[in-house]
Amino acid sequence: MPFQLPADVRAACRRGEWTDVTAGLCGPFAQANLAILPADWAFDFLRFCQANPKPCPVLEVTDPGDPLLRRIAPQADLRTDLPRYRVYRQGELVDEVLDLTTLWQDDLVGFLIGCSFSFEAELLTAAIPVRHIELGSNVPMYRTNIACHPAGRFHGPVVVSMRPMLAAQAIQAITVTSRLHAVHGAPIHLGDPSLIGIRDLDKPDYGDPVPLYPGEIPVFWACGVTPQAAALASKPPLMITHAPGHMLITDLRNEELLKDW
Repeated sequence: MPFQLPADVRAACRRGEWTDVTAGLCGPFAQANLAILPADWAFDFLRFCQANPKPCPVLEVTDPGDPLLRRIAPQADLRTDLPRYRVYRQGELVDEVLDLTTLWQDDLVGFLIGCSFSFEAELLTAAIPVRHIELGSNVPMYRTNIACHPAGRFHGPVVVSMRPMLAAQAIQAITVTSRLHAVHGAPIHLGDPSLIGIRDLDKPDYGDPVPLYPGEIPVFWACGVTPQAAALASKPPLMITHAPGHMLITDLRNEELLKDW
């Protein structure tokens, strides 16, 4: 991988030199999804996250108008330190950009949400394969028929990420990931995708499809792209997010999440 430390990735993003997915980067350092909202909508969104901790485990919330982080990556800048961002207005995806410098407003509040990319280093250490890392692609993500618990003005479906595994590997993956509830924890479904409303694994709603090899089953984790599905359903006037798969890499190690969250 081209980077050793999270600060190196963030600096490369700031310079516009890294605009790709972040799966597999910086090994055991936790990654985070991003949602940015006007202050008027922020409390409703915080309630939504608290009502839906599997897809939306909150790691940090910024002060209104302040783009700098304090806890999980001190002085990281939400305007520049992710590879790509998406802009939603009134429930419509209107743009994908490389930085937010010209879009930043004095009333914006940033939410950093745990990401399943974080536990992939733990899976690899346990000799459990991670197909999208093997292929150098993005993880496949799907909107499901599982409804989030509504809160305030926010509602929408749970989004899941999928990794194919043999049954024995899936059992081991449950053990590994259940310890890391701050980055989605254990899977929420495995096996038949139609039971959670997914018609075709080869057509993910976000990310890239990956093959299932003979004997494998799909294993699904709650995903931090869920707020983007909520943006489509709830139609806030503005929501800015990471582009799916293009995360903030934090200074936290996974073992710290075991102790502090």
